[in-house]
Amino acid sequence: MKTAIVIGATGYVGSHLVELLLKDSRFEKVKTFVRRSSGVQSDKLEEHIVNFDEPDSWRKLVSGDVLYSAMGTTLKAAGSKDAQYKIDYTYQYQLAKTAAAHNVPVLVLVSAAGADPSSKIFYSRIKGELERDVKKLPFETIHIIRPGMLGTGRKEIRGGEQIGIGIMQVISFIPGLGGLKPIQGKEVAQAMINATFKQVLGIRNYTMGGVFKLAKLQ
Repeated sequence: MKTAIVIGATGYVGSHLVELLLKDSRFEKVKTFVRRSSGVQSDKLEEHIVNFDEPDSWRKLVSGDVLYSAMGTTLKAAGSKDAQYKIDYTYQYQLAKTAAAHNVPVLVLVSAAGADPSSKIFYSRIKGELERDVKKLPFETIHIIRPGMLGTGRKEIRGGEQIGIGIMQVISFIPGLGGLKPIQGKEVAQAMINATFKQVLGIRNYTMGGVFKLAKLQ
């Protein structure tokens, strides 16, 4: 039985992830690091409300068997590029670095399709820089989950995204393009858990259609 560490536990993917982990008999404890309480109650849940800007106050608490990193925000919600960078890169990298130093063997990171540290698109560049840098950390296994467009169910969906979701749903019916359809948060969360139990070492990447397949593994 494993102890899971979750960052981003109150988000769209992270909240589904915590729900699934708490129901999964292979995990005896789920440790979450959050800025505000999730309101979730479970004997398996160990919720730590922390200030991520003060890592000395939470570093010693980071221990377990697998780190699930699913933190993220939008530019609108963050208020500035600096604030978004701090949430999407700095906090996740700091916790991953701490986990690796504390001998947590596995990292499962939610990134994004198109992540590229040299991208001119700010969001894609953040995700690419995070991927690049966590890959240098001494984890035994790193799973990079790169879903495509996330489906409905999030608290904040922009008008352009609504249109994009509709378009991608139509395109996904074209033979060979099923992997382009929007993916739900619970599917991404299930893919993250399934990745944990694949008997592999090193770095593994799962993108779009590969994430759907991973989510269906038993």
